[in-house]
Amino acid sequence: MHSHTQDTAYLEGGFQDAPVDAARAFRSAMSAMARPGQIERLDTAAPPSPLSSAAGTLLLTLADPETGVCLAGAHDTAAMRAWLAFHTGAPIVAAGQAHFAVGTWDALMPLSQFSVGTSEYPDRSATLIVEMEDLRCEGVHLRGPGIKTTAALNLPDAEAMRANNAQFPLGLDFFLTCGARVAALPRSTQVSTLAEAG
Repeated sequence: MHSHTQDTAYLEGGFQDAPVDAARAFRSAMSAMARPGQIERLDTAAPPSPLSSAAGTLLLTLADPETGVCLAGAHDTAAMRAWLAFHTGAPIVAAGQAHFAVGTWDALMPLSQFSVGTSEYPDRSATLIVEMEDLRCEGVHLRGPGIKTTAALNLPDAEAMRANNAQFPLGLDFFLTCGARVAALPRSTQVSTLAEAG
């Protein structure tokens, strides 16, 4: 497996114990998606900069040769492409073909370039992994499936998330990542735009 070139950094930073690590990471990712607003730890992978550990772990867990990945902005580097290809086999694709996309919120704009699915195939939509400077259970109030009363997250753009939810059952699903932490915002989550005190 190991090439004899100097540049073998992409061989590093994957799962140490792949089946166990992948299963654990998958559970954390699904738990985050099932409980919007809840922050989970995802710190198994050590991907190339600027990708966070959480975002890298998500990609190793969810991406495969059948799922196109869009690397947005500063996340589209030679090192990232090599790392992703080696560890997942996922093809790098343009936004319109992406099953997954990763980048900062600004780099992922406009959201309209990503597939929101079709009425026959609502699951043919993109999942965006948004790299955040900070991730906290405060800010915008969330309601919907998987949330007992309300949850809260510091979303990058509450209005855009609210518009996304309005398309349900179509729409994008979001993972918000920061360092080794992840939270999810599926399209089914209702986003309050009221700046409620709390």
